[in-house]
Amino acid sequence: MTRAMKEKILSIVPDATIEEKAFLTVSVPPISFHNLAVRLKNDKDLQFDYLVCMTGMDWGETLGVIYHLRSTTLKHEIVLRQETADRENPELPSVSDVWATANFNEREVFGFFGIRFINHPDMRRLFLRNDWVGYPFRKDYNTDPEINPVRLESEVNEDIVPTVELTESGELEEKVHTIFEDDEYVVNIGPQHPATHGVLRFRVSLEGEIVKKVDVNCGYIHRGIEKMCESLTYPQTLALTDRLDYLSAHMNRHALCMCIEEAMGIEVPERVKYIRTIMDELTRISSHILFYSTFCMDLGGLTAFLYGFRDREKILDMLEETCGGRLIQNYNCIGGVMADIHPNLVKRIKDFIKYLPPMLKEYHGLFTGNIIAQQRMKHIGILSREDAISYGVTGPSGRGSGWACDVRKIHPYGVYDKVDFNEVLYTEGDTFSRYMVRMDEIVESLHILEQLVDNIPAGDYAVKTKPIIKLPEGQYFKSVEAARGEFGVFIESHGDKYPYRLKFRSPGLPLVSVVDLLASHNKIADLIAIGGSLDYVVPDIDR
Repeated sequence: MTRAMKEKILSIVPDATIEEKAFLTVSVPPISFHNLAVRLKNDKDLQFDYLVCMTGMDWGETLGVIYHLRSTTLKHEIVLRQETADRENPELPSVSDVWATANFNEREVFGFFGIRFINHPDMRRLFLRNDWVGYPFRKDYNTDPEINPVRLESEVNEDIVPTVELTESGELEEKVHTIFEDDEYVVNIGPQHPATHGVLRFRVSLEGEIVKKVDVNCGYIHRGIEKMCESLTYPQTLALTDRLDYLSAHMNRHALCMCIEEAMGIEVPERVKYIRTIMDELTRISSHILFYSTFCMDLGGLTAFLYGFRDREKILDMLEETCGGRLIQNYNCIGGVMADIHPNLVKRIKDFIKYLPPMLKEYHGLFTGNIIAQQRMKHIGILSREDAISYGVTGPSGRGSGWACDVRKIHPYGVYDKVDFNEVLYTEGDTFSRYMVRMDEIVESLHILEQLVDNIPAGDYAVKTKPIIKLPEGQYFKSVEAARGEFGVFIESHGDKYPYRLKFRSPGLPLVSVVDLLASHNKIADLIAIGGSLDYVVPDIDR
């Protein structure tokens, strides 16, 4: 397939440069990029319908973007690369009309690198104020705090959206659009935490109780984790993964460890693979139980909230006993895990496997079957399978739309290739489907634990690594199935002990990107239910 794909690409863009690496990597001149993107998505032999990850880059004299693409039907993958002509006026073609997830990703790249995307409908910064001076992810960024003092006043002209469009004559024309008209009734939801599941702000245009439009404002909890990683050694970067989606802390760190280990050529012991998989599934159950608790509370079920927290506590006790931490575990490390499992862990997991199923029946009796809850969930916030793929909505939210996107099945890691479990799929795409996927996945995770807990092989819990870790020069990408979807790690190494660029593929960013699509034409109360069913965690979005 690789040879046929190369021939196909060269027939579309003869001056493309193709390299055979871990993934076929194609460098494309900007003038040909949009045409290639359209063909890659629509060609029946290629069908690259899923933009997995989009990474802004500073290569010195030029800036650019790296795109990881995957075909959901043919399962092959490819990497695209395009560079700007210079640093002074960096411009690249937008592909937001090809893959909807590129909309927010291109805004992110613009805010941090200053690359303007031609024909993008909304060239505002995503995470920073629009009056921010400079582009923080550039290597020559001036960090003097006096250039960007803390501003307490609101932004001016918040509704003005700049765009750069290519005219029929081939010239670039700068335009502005307005998000909300003067006569629209716009309310703020957030950035207070309870309304938005994190420090996230929605500006919502209403007509009575009906939502007309949602403008998502991110960045209220941005800590620059990706940028911080550029000045940390590889072992030091691990601690920051737990602070992204803290409810998927084990999985996040698992992804980064695997990416580094693959680059170094390290094969971890079989015992490590079992332990990591067990911890991942305990974390998934804990996260889904917390989803149940908070989602039910959003819809008025306070008793369900208390039930969920009671049972999640049992998992946190297990994690604390082995890892030393409850929310932030710091357990996975390069080459293995920090310490062997606690002698009590196997027994406690077995007891929990017996304990939870009757509790799940109570969960369903308390909330799932409630007629009011069902009316609040069914046929509300429908996300089609095609839109889920285009927006990159993975995890339980994608599977609630019928998209089989589980990384544990597509690219098995740990010991997922040695266990039997079902990928839970619902086809309705509504709030109730997203809810039920998570509830059913708890049962599947228990089934995985049941198969592993008595079969943990003997052996070392880690391999020795060098005191100073340097990755070979190159680009590396690895992803896992976190509690909210595909969490990916991209590293570009220049052979140093620090990553030249480290990018985290957030499963949460696509989730908030579809809020406007799902909430429009529904009632404002439905916006709360829809947001809860997407289950995003804001530090993972802001990174």
